[in-house]
Amino acid sequence: MKAVRTHDPVGLDGLVYEDAPEPVPAGGDVLVEVRACGFTPNELDWPGTRVDRAGRSRTPTVPGHEVSGVVVALGWGTSGLSVGDEVYGLSDPYRDGAAAELIAIEARNVAPKPTSVDHVGAAALPQAGLTAWQGLFVHGRLNAGQTVLVHGAAGGVGSIAVQLATGAGAKVVGTGRASAEPLVLELGAVRFVDLDKEPFEDVVRQVDVVFDTIGGDVLARSAAVAKARGALVSIVAPPPVEPEGPRSVYFIREPDRGQLVEIARKVDAGELRPHVGAVYPLPEAHEAFRAKNGESIPGKVVLQP
Repeated sequence: MKAVRTHDPVGLDGLVYEDAPEPVPAGGDVLVEVRACGFTPNELDWPGTRVDRAGRSRTPTVPGHEVSGVVVALGWGTSGLSVGDEVYGLSDPYRDGAAAELIAIEARNVAPKPTSVDHVGAAALPQAGLTAWQGLFVHGRLNAGQTVLVHGAAGGVGSIAVQLATGAGAKVVGTGRASAEPLVLELGAVRFVDLDKEPFEDVVRQVDVVFDTIGGDVLARSAAVAKARGALVSIVAPPPVEPEGPRSVYFIREPDRGQLVEIARKVDAGELRPHVGAVYPLPEAHEAFRAKNGESIPGKVVLQP
């Protein structure tokens, strides 16, 4: 099969489109013919991209851990799925990803694909959807009637977070660059703050949850606007801990099939839509990673075999 693989040195310079062995599904796996693949811009630097859980080198490896496609084979003992099923999901970061024509993925990490969007749209959902869901509701404990400040509200994770929070009955204030304002307001935010022109501290105070996807100075300043009994949640770095301040949470999303099922239900009910910023052919993965890392592309960048 054809695949994109990263070789030493890890990073963009080691990313190559080439022939690779077809994966063999192990027990509990499904073999999926990839129709679209999503990726995270910095995943080439993740430990799992170069080593296994025991620290042994496993390069060359296939990146791109978000997948939408069709089941073409089942591993021994796999149940609940059949050949021909359309599925989407998020693969283990210590296993090969979906920037290939085929992927062997644990059946527990996929769910039926939303029927109302194509494979490109579905591939933009797993990482962003699970991260936003867990950040808002598991770690942020967001409830109806509360207020959440979403930093980076037009990004892949942020745009999903705005929609999920709005759908849950929360009031959303989004931040980002000026070009993102129309999208963020369209997705349901009641207010947008241009981070290049206006300090968000002058706009919002005493919010129940801050959900940060930016980090740096924005994260450092965010504790001041959260309620003492609220939460400051980041997916970038550990938030500052303030005496008698909000709960500070840094987390890495976990695969969760039940949440994937619920996300798909919301998509099919018209309550949630993926945000795809660009689509690249699989052979142009190097250019796709470079563009997402270096340009201001809102939403997800998706690869297609």
